[in-house]
Amino acid sequence: MYDGEIVQIGTPAELFERPSHTFVGYFIGSPGMNVLPARIEGATAIVGDQAVPLAAAPSVAASAKTELGIRPEFVRLGRDGMPVTITKVEDIGRHKVARLIFAGMPLTAIVQEDDEIPAEPRVTFDPAAISIYADSWRVKTEA
Repeated sequence: MYDGEIVQIGTPAELFERPSHTFVGYFIGSPGMNVLPARIEGATAIVGDQAVPLAAAPSVAASAKTELGIRPEFVRLGRDGMPVTITKVEDIGRHKVARLIFAGMPLTAIVQEDDEIPAEPRVTFDPAAISIYADSWRVKTEA
């Protein structure tokens, strides 16, 4: 529920993998889903000054507030991709939670315990794991 309205009903896997509302994406999971303001250009989301490739072109009204949602588990920290700044790394045992700044906005990534955290970090997003939201609601994509 969000603001007294049921925004999604489903299995735990459905709520985690395909949240229909940004509130569900952020509320379910620890840490919650990254939700970043974006502009859509075909099959690309523009976040700040970075171009993020999408699996397909979403259909979004020009007047909609558009956001990109991606779970920290699908943000890959490494030597390739888009530049980020690391602000904090939390070692919580089986993995680390990296707190980053991406295109001027906070971003969280899950890093496996034995994975390297490079001195000049970059990120990539799994396009299949990206959700696009218009006015906080998940939109369908065109294949």
